[in-house]
Amino acid sequence: MATVASQVILHPYVSQSLKFGSFNVGRDKLYRTVQYFSRFLAWFLVSRGNKVEAARWTALKSHLGIVRKVMRLGKPVEHLQAALRVASSSGEVGEQVTSIGRQLAYFGYLTYDTALWANAAKFIALKPGTAERVTKTSNRFWLAGILFSITHGLLKAGRLAHDAKKLRNSETWGEKDLSDEAQREVRQLALENLRADTRHQFIIDLFDIWIPASNLGLVNVNDGVVGFAGFISSLMGLRAQWLAINNGKKN
Repeated sequence: MATVASQVILHPYVSQSLKFGSFNVGRDKLYRTVQYFSRFLAWFLVSRGNKVEAARWTALKSHLGIVRKVMRLGKPVEHLQAALRVASSSGEVGEQVTSIGRQLAYFGYLTYDTALWANAAKFIALKPGTAERVTKTSNRFWLAGILFSITHGLLKAGRLAHDAKKLRNSETWGEKDLSDEAQREVRQLALENLRADTRHQFIIDLFDIWIPASNLGLVNVNDGVVGFAGFISSLMGLRAQWLAINNGKKN
């Protein structure tokens, strides 16, 4: 019995899960996935007339939302630092501008989000009208950040496709130098990985954009659509973070 217990507790998957959960980003990805799944499931249960069961999932969604706000305290400064790093680096102008815009938009979003958490925790007292305006402003910044991210992804995808085409056209016929061929293959593999990461983030953004757009009333969709979109994007982010932590792959 002890052997079975030790095999379960010391199983590599358990160790990987503990390693994943030891990172703040990993926990946030997990909580976000459960949060949006809860939102979708609550809508589904209400649509089937099961309001009592739906209330449990709605409460879970709300509490996870508050927990995630606490976990993101200090995060705005990280986005400011990222914006400064991009501004001081060299690269394509369009990609730099959209990347800086994204980081500044997320700085604004998370700053206002912190104010909403402080109000919910009764650390500060916002009037209902003020809280509503802060919520709208937060969602506007969130939407702007996603739009900047989508634009950045399109510009980067175009540049990488052009670089990949140039690399293919640079192949020489006849006798090939083995070292040059090896360098070309390494470069080609790196480009393919970058293109895959860019596509991955682009798809996440296409799902995520429905959330702030719905919160602002720009699109007329129900909680089921928003919950499903958030769940899929969260699941994609969760998987990417799992691979980054447990396989040593950098995002």
